[in-house]
Amino acid sequence: MIIRKPTRKWEKLPGKNTFCCDGRVMMARQKGVFYLTLFLIVGTCSLFFAFECPYLAVHLSPAIPVFAVLLFIFVMAMLLRTSFSDPGVLPRALPEEANFIEMEIEAANGNVLAGQRPPPRIKNVQINNQIVKLKYCYTCKIFRPPRASHCSICDNCVDRFDHHCPWVGNCVGKRNYRYFYLFTLSLSLLTIYIFAFNIVHVVLREYRSKKMFHVDSLTPHCTVLEVLVCFFTIWSVVGLTGFHTYLISLNQTTNEDIKGSWSGKNRVQNPYSHKNIIKNCCEVLCSPTFPSVLDRRGVMLEDSSSPTHSDASAASTHKSSNPVSQTTKSSAPLIPNEHTPDEAKPGIGAGTQKSTSSPKGEKPPSPTSPNAVAPAVIKESTH
Repeated sequence: MIIRKPTRKWEKLPGKNTFCCDGRVMMARQKGVFYLTLFLIVGTCSLFFAFECPYLAVHLSPAIPVFAVLLFIFVMAMLLRTSFSDPGVLPRALPEEANFIEMEIEAANGNVLAGQRPPPRIKNVQINNQIVKLKYCYTCKIFRPPRASHCSICDNCVDRFDHHCPWVGNCVGKRNYRYFYLFTLSLSLLTIYIFAFNIVHVVLREYRSKKMFHVDSLTPHCTVLEVLVCFFTIWSVVGLTGFHTYLISLNQTTNEDIKGSWSGKNRVQNPYSHKNIIKNCCEVLCSPTFPSVLDRRGVMLEDSSSPTHSDASAASTHKSSNPVSQTTKSSAPLIPNEHTPDEAKPGIGAGTQKSTSSPKGEKPPSPTSPNAVAPAVIKESTH
C-alpha cells in the first residue's frame, strides 16, 4: 500500500546548513564560534549588570543601567537576526533547467576542436552601461547573478555574498547584511560603554576609599576581568565596524574588496555605486528586504509503502541513487540566472525543429548552422 507522506522542503535542501523551529531558523553547521560569541557577550554584560550597575546607579545615575540594558537587547536581537535568517541562498537548478543550460553551453562551444580546452563558462550582462561577467557554478548548476558567490563552508550560492562569518554562524549576504552591520555597530558601542564605565567605577571607588580594592574584594576582580575582555575586543570590533562603514559608503562587498573587482588598478568602475555616500548608505541599509527564494517550509509529498524485505532493500538502493534535492524552489519570480524551457531553446538553435521534441537518438543542431543564434547580452540597471 502506497502512502503519500508530507515532508517539509527544508529537510531536502542541499548544502551544509542546519534548520530549527520547523525550518524557520537557518544556520551553518559549524556553530562553535557562534556559541563563543554568545558566551562573551552575555557573560561580560552579566558581570557588568551584577557588580558595576548597582554601584553606578546609586553614586552616579540610574540611567546608566537602563541604557546598558536597552543596548544589550538590541545587540542580541541583531546577532540572532543575522545568525538565524536566510542570507540570500540561491536554489540549485532543477534537472530540466540544468539540462537546458548544459545544452546551451554545448551549443556555444560546439566549434571547439578535440583536445582543446573549452572556454570558461561565463555570460555577460550589462549593468549601467558596463559589462559584468556571470560565472557558472558547477555545484549549483546555475549562472550566478551579479555579486553572488558560492560559499565553500555552507556549500550554497549566496546572492550579494559578502563573507562567511563564523562569529555569527552564518553567511552574510543580501538578506542579512544590514543586520550584521547593525550588530557590529551596536556591539562596538556596548563594548566602549562597558569599558568606559568600568574605568569610572574603579576611579570612583579609589577616590572614595583612598585605597583600591578596599571596599569589596570580589567586585574589583570582576571589574578587572571586564576591562581586559573589553580592551581586547574593542580593537577588533571597532575596526570591523569601520571597515564595513567604508564598504557601505562605496556600495561594495568584502568579497569584491578582497578580489579587487572594482579597484583602480583594473580601471573598472563599480557599476553599483551611486557616486554619493548618502545614496550608497541608503541603498545598502534602507532598501526593502527581499523575500527568500527558498521555500523552506513548503510541503512536498513522498510515496512510502510497507514492502517486503527484498523490496525494501531495492527501494533503499533506488532512493540513494536518486536523491530528491531539486524541489525546494519557491514561487518567487525567476532570478536572472534561471531559464525556462522557452527561454533556453533560442540559445540552442532557432530552427524549424525543437530539440525537446526530437527523437531519442537525434542530436541538437550544430552551433555552426545558419539557424544558430548567439546568446544575447542581458541588460540590467540598478538605478
